[in-house]
Amino acid sequence: MAELKVDKFTLGVCETNFYYVYEEGKKDVIAFDPADRGELLYQQLTVKGFHVAAICLTHGHFDHIWGVEGLKKCSGARVYAYEGEKELCESDSLNVSRDVGRPCTVTPDVLLKDGQKVEIAGMQFQVIATPGHTNDSKTFYFPEEKVMFTGDFLFYNSIGRMDLPTGSQEDMQKSLEKISNYPLTTKIYPGHFYSGTLKMSLEIVKNFFF
Repeated sequence: MAELKVDKFTLGVCETNFYYVYEEGKKDVIAFDPADRGELLYQQLTVKGFHVAAICLTHGHFDHIWGVEGLKKCSGARVYAYEGEKELCESDSLNVSRDVGRPCTVTPDVLLKDGQKVEIAGMQFQVIATPGHTNDSKTFYFPEEKVMFTGDFLFYNSIGRMDLPTGSQEDMQKSLEKISNYPLTTKIYPGHFYSGTLKMSLEIVKNFFF
């Protein structure tokens, strides 16, 4: 099996991490959370010789979806989102884009279910519902490589804020308990800041939040 590669651009007013993953030696990529300037992201990936096979969203907040329309228009890739995410993606009030002065909505092409296993361009991952930051937050888990894309649910040294629409501390607690059942050596790639291991993140969260 080819080695899974993870690269990123950090962009936008919230310095959001846009990730793209691909198998070594291959050109199809899965794009996670086009934070902003989707046309530019497409150009940068094209220069590198990549083809966008899919666009996946960890949740529907404005700073994670502003670039979706541009990237989709340029690449023709379908947008994958959690089934509980549709309302937030399609409401500029719930996704907070209206409040920050740049209203934006996204209509997902494919709605995913909790626990669903997905294969795109030969790459396989599992969908894990991890509400708390929003009720639509989810984590994408690549079990073979032990890699997770956690969005704003779990950072390397913190958790996502819970005071925005649909956020819930009770849901966050349940999601943290749920994610703790996965291999602690798993590497997490969050929506902001740096990557780390699941073990390190959970130990920090336990000490400071619960």
